[in-house]
Amino acid sequence: MELLGMDLLETLTRIDEFIWGPPLLVLLVGTGVFLTWRLGMIQVFRLPLALRYVLNSRRAETGVQGDVSSFAALSTALSATIGTGNIVGVATAIKMGGPGALFWMFLAAFFGMATMYSEALLAVKYRTVDANGQMSGGPMYYIKNGLGHKKYSRILAPLFALFGVNVALFGIGTFPQVNAIVDSARIAFDVPEILTAAMLSLLVAFVTLGGIRRIAAVAQFIVPFMAVAYVLGCLVVIGLNLEKLPATFALILSSAFSETAARGGFLGAGVMLAIRMGVARGIFSNEAGLGSSPIAAAAARVKEPAKQGLISMTGTFFDTIVVCLMTGTVLIMTDSWTENLAGAYMTSYAFSTALAEIGSYIVTVGLIFFAFTTILGWNYYGERCTEFLFGVKGILPYRIIYILIVASGAFLTLDVIWVLADIVNGLMAIPNLIALLALRKVISTETRQYFEGLRTENLELKNLESKTEFRLKSEK
Repeated sequence: MELLGMDLLETLTRIDEFIWGPPLLVLLVGTGVFLTWRLGMIQVFRLPLALRYVLNSRRAETGVQGDVSSFAALSTALSATIGTGNIVGVATAIKMGGPGALFWMFLAAFFGMATMYSEALLAVKYRTVDANGQMSGGPMYYIKNGLGHKKYSRILAPLFALFGVNVALFGIGTFPQVNAIVDSARIAFDVPEILTAAMLSLLVAFVTLGGIRRIAAVAQFIVPFMAVAYVLGCLVVIGLNLEKLPATFALILSSAFSETAARGGFLGAGVMLAIRMGVARGIFSNEAGLGSSPIAAAAARVKEPAKQGLISMTGTFFDTIVVCLMTGTVLIMTDSWTENLAGAYMTSYAFSTALAEIGSYIVTVGLIFFAFTTILGWNYYGERCTEFLFGVKGILPYRIIYILIVASGAFLTLDVIWVLADIVNGLMAIPNLIALLALRKVISTETRQYFEGLRTENLELKNLESKTEFRLKSEK
């Protein structure tokens, strides 16, 4: 029986490696490159506007449908993406692929911003209202409502929802996050596993049973605070090693295009491995193209799909181009990547070299909070996928099952389930990417019309200001 289990695990691992191999990574990045070209490098020329929208997005727009403000929707999406991938994933990418992996992670995120913009735009455009009066949207709905005339939409939409439920219950949403929290609390604060698991289950139950409004309220408080605190910790470490910064960036660039020699605990890596690890871990972190984040975007109380697209696009920017880049820079400049360490231990070691014991606490507390908010965000994603498949009657049973899995996650080491979840996670991207490419004209048209409307409004505003100024001068 044990031998059968090992054979099954080995087979699933090979399938997992194939799914997350070059074909899917090329499709993910290639879609981002295509959308970047199609949208005129929107992530470059419209990023200042997007960031301005984020700063003004705490207040929900009045007179429009939606459950939460655009800022709350962005925070919910970030709660699911800013997690163990930003601390453990970056360390894994550099440990396996060398410093050059950070460059490819950055590049994948750059093109992923155009993908994220497109996903959120479609999510708002094709969202619906469920029987409870809550917004429902995401890839399953823009496949169903945007590609309803295509026969394959009847297959792709429920497939995506099915994959989404499985990833939420058995993948990113539960086991990795629960284990990260339990291990961190035990190592850093000597808290027993059963106590951490009990407290975590109660907190998750309290928040998730309150639905999207309570999840968003917690997310928009915790996520910005912890992200800023973690980035500030990174900046302190970088500041203390400022003289190493030029050499660090030089090493990242040189390693991205040439083989990295073995050094210390690092075994060496070629360019292809650096590309694969950087792209794969970057996508795992920001989820651009997987189709998860647009589920949260659909809940935003916003009128224009393109506006929410711009706001959601900043999620990839904050997650990977800011937080992951900070983590990677710290790991490389402190030479932690050459130590015989892996995952969170490597990041903790890097912070400790500059900030002593307090450095490890920064990483531990950051990991705990990031993992907790990821559990909340993915609970919502799975809930909306469940609602799509079974209607609102399936929501409460789903929430109960989710809480029970969180409660038991600390005591389960089911390798087969973990690999299966990783496979399903990769499969989520396929229906979503097909829909993005099939709806490319809708994305382009919505974007063009939105910015033409903005130009018209600005022109009218300037004319009004000119007339007002002229009238005031005449009255004088």
